Amino acid sequence: MEQPETFPPLENEPQQEFVSARARRRRALRRVYFPTDKAERAALYAHLAKRAFPSYELFIFALVAGAIMGVGYFLNAPGVLVFGALAAPVLTPWIGISLAVVAGAGRFFLQTVTALFVSSGLFLFTGFLAGFATRIFPQPLTFNEAFTHSRLWWYELIVLAIGAILVTLSFVRSERNPYLPSAMVAYELFLPLAAAGFGLGSGVGIGEIWPQGVLVFLVHFAWATLFCILTLFFLRFYPASFGGFSLTGIILIVLIGWLGISTGAFDWLTTRTGLAAPPPASTHQPTATLPLVAATSTRTPEPATAFLSISTSTPTATSTPKPTNTVPPTQTPTYTVTAEPTPIIALIRAAEGGGAFIREKPGGLVIATLSNGSSVVVVPNDLQEVNNTTWVHVIANVNDVRVEGWIIQSLLVTATPIPNWEPSATQPATSTP
Repeated sequence: MEQPETFPPLENEPQQEFVSARARRRRALRRVYFPTDKAERAALYAHLAKRAFPSYELFIFALVAGAIMGVGYFLNAPGVLVFGALAAPVLTPWIGISLAVVAGAGRFFLQTVTALFVSSGLFLFTGFLAGFATRIFPQPLTFNEAFTHSRLWWYELIVLAIGAILVTLSFVRSERNPYLPSAMVAYELFLPLAAAGFGLGSGVGIGEIWPQGVLVFLVHFAWATLFCILTLFFLRFYPASFGGFSLTGIILIVLIGWLGISTGAFDWLTTRTGLAAPPPASTHQPTATLPLVAATSTRTPEPATAFLSISTSTPTATSTPKPTNTVPPTQTPTYTVTAEPTPIIALIRAAEGGGAFIREKPGGLVIATLSNGSSVVVVPNDLQEVNNTTWVHVIANVNDVRVEGWIIQSLLVTATPIPNWEPSATQPATSTP
């Protein structure tokens, strides 16, 4: 049959046809990705679940990426850590967890959760090996990168939320694997986990890096999964059965509850609304000075300047010339005692972790690590108290390099008792006989 002749459109019609065609394509894509028919929706879930099902590549790339991250922590090199995140496996099984939650597929949920946590264990294991290597090859004396990535930071939560949204959108709307958004999520998920293993293997990071890194990993995982599920809701992936509604509701309650408890959001809300009184100040001096909750805050209390009163060197005498016997003295001799700072030798005696960190300021970044038995020079009259923890200004010799910083007072012992080993608000007065 002969086709009818087509005529060119008028001048005012091309734009309307173009817009109409684009709208039709958009509606067609919506019908493809968000089918309303139950059978079509089930087929779409099956197709996405097949793509998200974990394979052996997940574990191979996890092992390689974990080894690279361990080397990055060993060398304290941020560039190597970024390379490890880029080498991490594509996190399609993590998206499969959220799909299983929405679809109410319990078996698929257990399979993807198990596969993801087994691969996460490989990051922890390789980080442990890198940390243990520091005992054999004492190369790194600064654990700045491991310490930083084992703490919560609000800007990293923003980056993680953006990455979770992008990786979910890319996975659903395209048949290609979302490599770049997946690397963003892998950077935030696996770097804290590798840091935790590194701190556990090194020994000196116990209490400071381990298990803080594991807690950060769990918080990041819950945060990213929450945004992944919300993105699926936005894309019209809703539970279609009672099991789906039940599983989705339980998982959302668990995620929100864990985030509220671990980050201190619930305590903050109850305190702000007056439902609970502020907790009293604790007199305990913990070894870890940057807890998980405090790491999310940018406000630091102003430290109080403290002084150490120490009995020191021989006083110098200032007097007038001795008068003759015939002339009575007109002035009383005056003696001024000048206190000269005397260095104090102290030893590291940490009850946990096998050592201590030297920080650039009280509660600041780690600049060096010392094992138990190492000696430091305590700077007299220079103590500070921050959050009920007393910090001591010390100087140490690390690999023939002079390092000056701050250490928690409870981790130090001296050969002889030191008078007034407590910070005071004002400097001790000068005595005049």
